[in-house]
Amino acid sequence: MMYKIAVIGDKDSVLSFKAVGVDVFVSYEKDHARATIDKLAKEDYGVIFVTEELAAKIPNTIDRYDARLVPAIILIPSNKGSLGIGMEKLNKNAEKAVGANIF
Repeated sequence: MMYKIAVIGDKDSVLSFKAVGVDVFVSYEKDHARATIDKLAKEDYGVIFVTEELAAKIPNTIDRYDARLVPAIILIPSNKGSLGIGMEKLNKNAEKAVGANIF
């Protein structure tokens, strides 16, 4: 099975992903973002990139998918810059996997 890749966030941050074949979903509001992620998770999406700015509005939804193998929710900076949330999650996951903070 081939999984698809999606990106969710504000238009300015995610539109350029279309150029590399990623399915783009524009979202600004937490209810819309939550519904979009849940919909994509039921479809054949293996990786869903979410801007940190949007993820900050829906922490419970992001945490719910952290416990699942598929889809992988990856937080990326928006066009306004990084909030540090993605790196913090990466640090926690690496520490959980290796037993120490390697970053």
